[in-house]
Amino acid sequence: MKWKFDCRFFRGDKPCRYKRICEESDKEECPRYKPRGKKILIIKLAAIGDVLRTTPVLSALKKKYPLSYLTWLSEEKSLPLLENNPFIDCLLPYNLSSCLQLQVEKFDLLLSLDKDPGGAALATLVRAKKKQGFGWGESGTVHPLNKEAEPAFRLGLDDELKFRKNRKTYQETIFELAGLPYRGEEYLLNLPEEDRDYARRFFKREGIRKSELVIGLNTGAGAVFLTKKWSESGFAELAGRLSTKLGARLLLLGGKSEKELNRRIARRAKVPLIDTGPDNTLLQFTALIDSCSLIVTGDTLALHLAIARKVPAVAIFSSPCPQEIDLYGRGKKLISPVDCAPCYRNSCPEMTCMKKITPAKVFRAVEEIVTRTG
Repeated sequence: MKWKFDCRFFRGDKPCRYKRICEESDKEECPRYKPRGKKILIIKLAAIGDVLRTTPVLSALKKKYPLSYLTWLSEEKSLPLLENNPFIDCLLPYNLSSCLQLQVEKFDLLLSLDKDPGGAALATLVRAKKKQGFGWGESGTVHPLNKEAEPAFRLGLDDELKFRKNRKTYQETIFELAGLPYRGEEYLLNLPEEDRDYARRFFKREGIRKSELVIGLNTGAGAVFLTKKWSESGFAELAGRLSTKLGARLLLLGGKSEKELNRRIARRAKVPLIDTGPDNTLLQFTALIDSCSLIVTGDTLALHLAIARKVPAVAIFSSPCPQEIDLYGRGKKLISPVDCAPCYRNSCPEMTCMKKITPAKVFRAVEEIVTRTG
């Protein structure tokens, strides 16, 4: 008795979705049988924004390997952004069970896109005919697995190259690593209808009409790089300009870390602001951004969510590398004109870079996009 273990619908622990017994027989061929084809594993664990901006590689892989079965391993907090992706056949959380499973399986192609020790070490252990990206060596350090990964590896070692000389976007870099031609493939993020409904109900409750100009102000920047955060006074002054000069409805966007910050900005601004609250799920937060006409944000998760949902963004850059971000022609970057940026510092007592980006400059960038998009 043989079973069709190579069928993409075969589970082993329970019936397949079509409730077929799946026993191989000379008498009857299962009409639902579909071989997995080339087995591809992507290891991209974190951060959430980086996971999201890795999704353009999926469509390129499926185009190159139409008959393939793609598995993606990622941290739990990133999974909601990948769960509805039509190109991912198997989505695994980064935990002990998944790591053990992947060491038993065999793959045709592995793309290891993290320099994280755990992910890189797993990439070294996984059995795959071809490995691309980053692994973990006996020396106790990360190393490139293929020649095409060397430029991306070097970016992490050479600040002058990363900060001053490199002109490639993140997408161009990982496509090169994977040996794929980059043709402007976009992020892939599908929103469930229940989250779209959540945003529609929120807008209705706040009396926001579809015809109105709605601008989201994403005030936070996470805890790792606090230098990405624009000033509280800047957002408050910008809100006044956007409301009085453009007649915009303004949403304060953020999570639990921005709860008090957004309250202070709302008190400080002299115009009405709508606080979307700190308790939205990741997909609810995404749906609120998706419902905006445009957003103003630093280089943080909200920016990548806006890019993924094709929402124009005014992106304020200080410490990160702006050339690595592709806005796909739908936004505008405001880059601080100081010699010390980019720096990727966690904190700075002066924050000269952010002080150089004034509310007037941000307003003009917003106005330019509004005029252009009509």
